[in-house]
Amino acid sequence: MNAKDILNILPYSKPFLFVDDLQRLDENGVVGTFTFDAGLDFYKGHFKDSPVTPGVILTETMAQIGLVCLGLYLVGNAEDSSVGHVMLTSTAIDFLKPVFPGEKVTVTSEKVYFRMKRLHCNVSMQNETGEIVCKGTLSGMVTKILK
Repeated sequence: MNAKDILNILPYSKPFLFVDDLQRLDENGVVGTFTFDAGLDFYKGHFKDSPVTPGVILTETMAQIGLVCLGLYLVGNAEDSSVGHVMLTSTAIDFLKPVFPGEKVTVTSEKVYFRMKRLHCNVSMQNETGEIVCKGTLSGMVTKILK
């Protein structure tokens, strides 16, 4: 499974897809990018007259790139590839700088462990100038697709 395969099977669509590109993807981690379009609806009310990206959206972006993309890659290259979702189970994120409408961010995730269908990662998000805007840990569990 490669980056293009992962992007094609992500269980999200616009306006809730926060992955534009995957630059690196292997058994140890992932690096991906997303640009926050200034027209996204949440900017209309998240600090009127001075919009910033909500922390929950930054966390979701890190989870989609750093946990879900990596988890799908790991599962797709494992013996039991019958599982299809990576569900976020816990977060511990520190927010250091704001992310404004129109900014492009890069998420880097390094696998700490993947065992018993549980994935734990160290993640960070950088802005275009290379400043870390948030960082922390994400954990998730690989599950079967439920309908």
